Amino acid sequence: MSETSAEPTEPAAPDSTEAFDAGPAAGVRWDLSDLYAGPDDPAIDADLERCVGQARAFAAEYRGKLGSLDAAELARAVDAYEALQEPAWRASAYAGLLFAADTSAPRHGALLQHVQERGTEIRNELVFFELEWVALEDEAARALTEDPALAGRRHLLESLRRYRPHVLSEPEEKLLEETANTGSRAFSRLFDEILGAAKFRVELESGPKELSEEEALSLLYDADRDTRRAASRGLTEGLERHSRTLGFLFNTLVQDKAMQDRLRRYADPMDSRNLANEIDGASVRALMDACVGRYGLVARYYRLKRRLLGLDHLYEWDRYAPLAEPEGTRSFDAARELVLGAYADFAPRMAEIAAQFFDRRWIDAELRPGKRGGAFSASTVPGVHPYVMLNYTGQLRDVMTVAHELGHGVHQWLSRERGLFEQNTPLTTAETASVFGEMLVFRRLLREESDPTVRLALVCGKLEDAFATVFRQVAMTRFEQMLHAARREEGELPLERMNALWMDANRPMFGDSVELTDDYRWWWLYIPHFIHSPFYCYAYSFGELLVLALVRRYDEEGDAFVPRYLELLAAGGSQAPPTLVSRVGLDITDPAFWDGGLALLEDLVAEAEALAEGGGRAH
Repeated sequence: MSETSAEPTEPAAPDSTEAFDAGPAAGVRWDLSDLYAGPDDPAIDADLERCVGQARAFAAEYRGKLGSLDAAELARAVDAYEALQEPAWRASAYAGLLFAADTSAPRHGALLQHVQERGTEIRNELVFFELEWVALEDEAARALTEDPALAGRRHLLESLRRYRPHVLSEPEEKLLEETANTGSRAFSRLFDEILGAAKFRVELESGPKELSEEEALSLLYDADRDTRRAASRGLTEGLERHSRTLGFLFNTLVQDKAMQDRLRRYADPMDSRNLANEIDGASVRALMDACVGRYGLVARYYRLKRRLLGLDHLYEWDRYAPLAEPEGTRSFDAARELVLGAYADFAPRMAEIAAQFFDRRWIDAELRPGKRGGAFSASTVPGVHPYVMLNYTGQLRDVMTVAHELGHGVHQWLSRERGLFEQNTPLTTAETASVFGEMLVFRRLLREESDPTVRLALVCGKLEDAFATVFRQVAMTRFEQMLHAARREEGELPLERMNALWMDANRPMFGDSVELTDDYRWWWLYIPHFIHSPFYCYAYSFGELLVLALVRRYDEEGDAFVPRYLELLAAGGSQAPPTLVSRVGLDITDPAFWDGGLALLEDLVAEAEALAEGGGRAH
């Protein structure tokens, strides 16, 4: 990556990795200089030092006085509270992106730790403010939030008060914040470093290859069954090799959460996530129950796929086998053209925003040793712009990932006007633009394709993506529920017990359609959400089914839907999810809401069956 500092942010790869295949997005690296010139940029420490000073000054001005402020004074205080923190968030975003791009560089980890420690110092200077606000009596707080002077901050302040039963004293809050840097945050970083450095030996016909996690997972989509089986075996052996350390990380972090929940008086391990997502437990249970109730749809589809592939047995490594002849690797430029074209078909404004990510180097897409696996979009801070990380291998699913993450990026770009505290939505509505972007690309591909065999492959590919987003995420959440419950009841869990819980959570989804071998029992070990954001996964199910409802609304309303959809994205997290979604005429509080999206998935399965019967067979 080109940087403005004398020393590049991304150091050149060592000699031992010169032959590493960077894939079809070779050279596509982000330029982080809009945040800082490099890891040694003195502006990083200057920003952090300024934040510490301003936080101390803010505390000196407002500590012990919150109850005496009128609405206008409180509004000014919240504005100041937000403004002083943006430089620290900027430094945190930069350190996190730098580390994700190369987890193997010691100075990247050191910078991340340094920024986290200074961030703790800043948060501990400011923790009094939120504690004093939630301590106000309900009547006094209501009088303030209903004053027009606080209209723009009403949702933020009311949201904070939801935590009233769960906050601790100021010394306790400070202690937990301090110890997180050598506890949960440190273990989370270690997880990324282990998997970032891990190599998976895959025995291919051309000879053995040492692959990254992302490369090994990519081979599960290969047309050759022996290649898929070899990738599965290599992935399993690599995970098993690291299982003792990773299992210890899981045990430790699950117990850390149990401790946090006990101290904060959360009755259920999911309660804190539901509160952050601004959704009640009953709604989450309704979502998950609706998905579990349709597990038969997954089995129905995979029985069809087994028949189309002409196999007697469908194993876990066969789930993503392509149903049409391989189309070859798509260049990153081809992915750009397809995604931007699909976005422009819906709303030119979306395409204009997304194009900036390519043109201004806000994307990191090439494969590299040490780079974090997966993909994400980071909103950073309102004064800059989002950045997107990909690991692009050129398959169609990678094109869909480009559409997905750029959807996040467009959402974050539009919502940055809401300011630091409300630019991001809760996880429940965070997938609104990302999954919608995937649907736009899928529909464009389907419109342009007349070959029934390829159309069948497209429909099946979309179904597999949707099943992974809806049903698999619910199965993973079920696993987390069982894991956290078992850890609290049984103490530290042996790997065999955690493996068994994983299989118990996944088998019901497939029924008799997919045979899960003993290898599959290790595959929970690489899921980062279990480590970084416990109980994150159900939000994907929420988002996919919500988007299916949005797509149906778009089909009904046509172009009239577009401006209201963009307004929904621009609102960010300024309102609770039910209120936000009501802007487009949907009621996510209705338990029957989820049935509409699930019915659309059933329609897609029926379409795949019809295409198969009409001659669109792969073999």
